[in-house]
Amino acid sequence: MMIQSAAPGANFDFAPNQRYPDPRIEVLDPSFAKYRIFSSSVEMLGSGMRWAEGPVWFGDGRYLLVSDIPNNRIMRYDEASCAWGVFRSPSNFANGLCRDRQGRLLACEHGGRRITRTEYDGKITVLADQFEGKPLNSPNDIVCQSNGAIWFTDPPFGIGGHWEGEKAQAQLPHAVYRIDPATGQLQQVLTDLAGPNGLAFSPDEQVLYLVESRAQPYRKVWAYDLNAAGQLSGKRLVIDAEGPGALDGIAVDQDGNIWCGWGSDG
Repeated sequence: MMIQSAAPGANFDFAPNQRYPDPRIEVLDPSFAKYRIFSSSVEMLGSGMRWAEGPVWFGDGRYLLVSDIPNNRIMRYDEASCAWGVFRSPSNFANGLCRDRQGRLLACEHGGRRITRTEYDGKITVLADQFEGKPLNSPNDIVCQSNGAIWFTDPPFGIGGHWEGEKAQAQLPHAVYRIDPATGQLQQVLTDLAGPNGLAFSPDEQVLYLVESRAQPYRKVWAYDLNAAGQLSGKRLVIDAEGPGALDGIAVDQDGNIWCGWGSDG
């Protein structure tokens, strides 16, 4: 089905395919054949957002939240009614979203340059907005570990202009941060990646995957070994885009496969 949101923004032609399995889904490696759903096709649930980012699923409420960054709002899709609505506006130019171990919404906000948590009563708690007295750049993507540690990337994309935030000068390097689950202390974990972006854990949480979205000449995904203290080691290359591959968000399934948002810079 195709469901249009009423909000202004770019709309794209999309024609659902009635053929099962959908021929637009191509299995390049035979080992991935088991992930193809034969009695389904690619669907467009909504359009009209200028720039959709950071989807997070609330299975207990049967709804999806998606950041629409330039429109400064978070959109909500209800699975039961197939209806779209505005969850939060303004959203402080929210980007990456996830849930903590208590099911609360965590958000990377370009406006305010901060990480926030939405409490059960709707109040907003700021978890991090500076490091060593300097403001964060523009938190981009976020993930919560099973022990409650919160990890996020902090490139300067949101302060480069007025399209996805407010223009400002970066005072900190491109970095990856961790919020300690016991103390709430913000730790700067990595500063050697150009434009750190999507991040995800392996199923056993012994490996952290990170997208370097401004790596030269091509974007990359790196893997790091992770110990119980939240320290990273053993950096190694997992994916090299080797062309105009615009790697962005990533996720890891229960079998350990990495799923990437892979657009084009061309």
